[in-house]
Amino acid sequence: MTPFNAHAADPETFLASVDLPVSIEKAFAYHDRPGCLTRLIPPWESIEVEHSDGSLAVGSRVVVKMSLAGVPLRWHARHTRYEPPELFTDEQESGPFTSWRHRHRFTSTGPNTSRLTDEIAYQVPLGKLGTLFGGSHVRSKLDAMFAYRHRITCDDLTLTARYHLAPLTIAVSGATGLVGSALCNLLGLLGHRVLQITRDQHGSDNEIAAWSTAQEFERFNSVDVVVHLAGKPIAGPRWTEATKQQIRDSRVEKTRSLCERLAQLSSPPQTLICASATGFYGDRGDEMLDESSAPGDDFLAAICQQWEAACRPAADAGIRVLNARFGMVLSPRGGALQKMLGPAKMCGGALGNGRQYWSWIALDDVLGGIVHAIATPQLTGPVNFVSPTPMSNREFAKTLGETLGRPALFPAPATALRLAVGEMADALLLASTRVIPNQLASTGYEFRFPSLRDALRYSLGKAGIEHSSQPAPSR
Repeated sequence: MTPFNAHAADPETFLASVDLPVSIEKAFAYHDRPGCLTRLIPPWESIEVEHSDGSLAVGSRVVVKMSLAGVPLRWHARHTRYEPPELFTDEQESGPFTSWRHRHRFTSTGPNTSRLTDEIAYQVPLGKLGTLFGGSHVRSKLDAMFAYRHRITCDDLTLTARYHLAPLTIAVSGATGLVGSALCNLLGLLGHRVLQITRDQHGSDNEIAAWSTAQEFERFNSVDVVVHLAGKPIAGPRWTEATKQQIRDSRVEKTRSLCERLAQLSSPPQTLICASATGFYGDRGDEMLDESSAPGDDFLAAICQQWEAACRPAADAGIRVLNARFGMVLSPRGGALQKMLGPAKMCGGALGNGRQYWSWIALDDVLGGIVHAIATPQLTGPVNFVSPTPMSNREFAKTLGETLGRPALFPAPATALRLAVGEMADALLLASTRVIPNQLASTGYEFRFPSLRDALRYSLGKAGIEHSSQPAPSR
């Protein structure tokens, strides 16, 4: 690390604090578990943890791959103090700053409450000239980053405080997907043991094979919860008949096989949460839809009905089965929102006439909803994973444009969409599905993001420091 010197600008200090709804020990433990850094990386940043020792102990190292003004670089940091449950510190060894020291301080504010304070002392390159031209940019980046980090930390630990779940063993399929990877990370940070379901014949210590030998499958006897998310992506190549068959087989046949085998175990998991989709309802115009609504009659609706029916062997064996009907899951790291960002930045507007309803949900509410489902034994059968505020495509495009500082000027005609992606256009982009989350709401789930505007500002880095946070003056 480059030392401070008289010829450079004085180091800047950034301070941000957040009150947490758990004891100091639980707050520190959350940060001490492997995967916390990955969880706290803002989704709008092009940052990847390339190496981590998986520890906060003195001497442990982290290497982060990132991009600065389009130039790829690596940030090497080393942990220099470790005093649980009050403090840990990391310092830059090499990277974009002349120097960087980050203190994470935890203080107890009550038997079941605590406060986290992040204190960063840093110097930008080029001394006073760098501070003059780049200082405000760095501080705005830190402000957005810690607004995100503190919100996600507080919300995650609120799940711990609200549900009081004993440590569980949870097996997750589709663990490398947008939802699955984030879910595995969160469950581990909340203290659960997570096994990734693999298609290989044998799993490692952190994997479990679901479609292999009977002996290997016996390991499911030690699993408490199965979350089955795997399936061929629907928004991929054009829907040829072969592609449709692959979509069906990856969902219906794989699910049926898994459930039949779970039903035969001597000590099966207590709960199975199996993915489904709001495509179950089909194109329904302005009709308000809940879990009791009838299914649609198109390709996706038929797939969803068969998918949910494939869980019947598990339910008949006494396993609590939930069919998670996911709406449009929003995250800039993948899925629909990632694909919309480019057109929206170019002032793209509504799709088709824009009157079709889109039922959306923030990724963090998918994760929170799954934790809620695991902890709520009365929740069974179909469960709509959507926000309480479905909105028209035109409203969605306008809100996204406003968040990005762009007008939503240029619509995409339905004919052009059909020419571009074929049958998928009607099923995924132009269909109107106005769905509400009755099951989640009636069992007491509190949405992190009922408002699309708040969800987009949070996930795209447009929110500033909230809670009790403030920058400190230079020193």
